[in-house]
Amino acid sequence: MKTTNPIFALVAVLVLSGCATGYQSNGFTGGYSDTQLAPDVYRIVFRGNGYTAPERAQDFALLRASELTLQRGFTCFAIIDERNSTSTSSFTTPGHADTTAYGSGYSSGNIYLNPYGGSYSGTSSAYMNAHTTYTPPQTYVFYKPQTGIMVRAFQTKPDGIFTFDAAFLQESLKQKYRIK
Repeated sequence: MKTTNPIFALVAVLVLSGCATGYQSNGFTGGYSDTQLAPDVYRIVFRGNGYTAPERAQDFALLRASELTLQRGFTCFAIIDERNSTSTSSFTTPGHADTTAYGSGYSSGNIYLNPYGGSYSGTSSAYMNAHTTYTPPQTYVFYKPQTGIMVRAFQTKPDGIFTFDAAFLQESLKQKYRIK
């Protein structure tokens, strides 16, 4: 039975996750989660990966709030609370040296044989050249944004409170990120 090379598996994961987090429910590369706290109150969290801009994380939290508002029969929502944070992670590649060597040699001489033994006399020379390239260790740092919002949904726009029109915001953000 053939086993998978761990380095190949790591490279495959990095290639597959080398894009900003898409609009999706929480997964390996991030996404949104939501909790209904009251009939008209929701907490939405969007976690991005190391390729996600903070603006994208905020927009996707707002998009999810718009969807929840419309799914529950409301028309608009207000943000009650908002928290933004960024977690940092890093990894360091090992350094390594590569040496390439090449050369040539020359030898000439005479062998003298007699009934009692033999002897050799001659000359030899060699030429050698080598080149070493050193690649130092490299550290890669990833910043993963997270946005959390608590929203209250309304049937009609209340006076004196800034609210988002859920249908308008949903359409605007889907168009911006080309989400169907």
